[in-house]
Amino acid sequence: MSHIHWFPGHIAKATRELKEKLNLVDVIIEVIDSRIPYSSWYKTTDKLCSNKPRLILMNKSDVSDPNLNVIWAKTISRLSGCQVIVTSLRNKNDIKPIISTVINLSKETMEKRIKKGLLIRPTRTMVIGMPNVGKSSTINKLVGKSKAKTGPKAGVTKTQQWVRIHDKIELLDTPGIIPTTQDDQYQALKLATVNSIGENAFDSEFAAENLIKILLKLYPLELKNYYGFKEDETIDIKSIALKKNWILKGQEPDIKRTSQVMLSSFQSGKIGKFTLETPKEYELI
Repeated sequence: MSHIHWFPGHIAKATRELKEKLNLVDVIIEVIDSRIPYSSWYKTTDKLCSNKPRLILMNKSDVSDPNLNVIWAKTISRLSGCQVIVTSLRNKNDIKPIISTVINLSKETMEKRIKKGLLIRPTRTMVIGMPNVGKSSTINKLVGKSKAKTGPKAGVTKTQQWVRIHDKIELLDTPGIIPTTQDDQYQALKLATVNSIGENAFDSEFAAENLIKILLKLYPLELKNYYGFKEDETIDIKSIALKKNWILKGQEPDIKRTSQVMLSSFQSGKIGKFTLETPKEYELI
């Protein structure tokens, strides 16, 4: 299955519910994956959110390239016109800047309420993003305890709920948003590689082979060193299986196991801190 197409019913339903509840929200918190900032960024957010104030979190920075994190944050900020904060689920130091930015972005809305004689209330905000970019985990960190359901599978969040993350902020957790069709299969493949598309929607061997191609282009030495290959040796799924001695009956390399383990190792950051795309690739700089 080389073509990727994934749009579960609950994601479509969540998108409709999101549009219905946008009138209740003052500020949008958009989460993207720092390993694939461009591919995980929902390009039509402005239209979807009616140009509401927006903060973009470049999440999972602990498993992405630190140098490219800086470059991508500036690029996404320039393209979107929004403030971008690089975040990691393991770092609680980014809580304060997130809170202060949301409050600051809502000032104009709050001032308008005061002029209209309306009661002061907490800023209402909403977390959006593609599946498995860390929306619910981000909320859990902000809240300080687990009130939003989280899990390792893409699209695990299936309901919407208000959670208080600060005495001045109420947040509506929402499922990830993904386009109804993945017209750009290369970007879709990157989403699959970081586990942002359901595992039943793509072939793990196809995704792993593509991952190797990208890493050989951007991080060849790091990839080969991790798997114990010399610089002049050829590395692919088959050679990795043989190197690891993952063999099936008949001395055939276990391609499926090797592909799945490699994807998992990349996603957890075991292979290295890698970012799979650069602004230059999309002619953004």
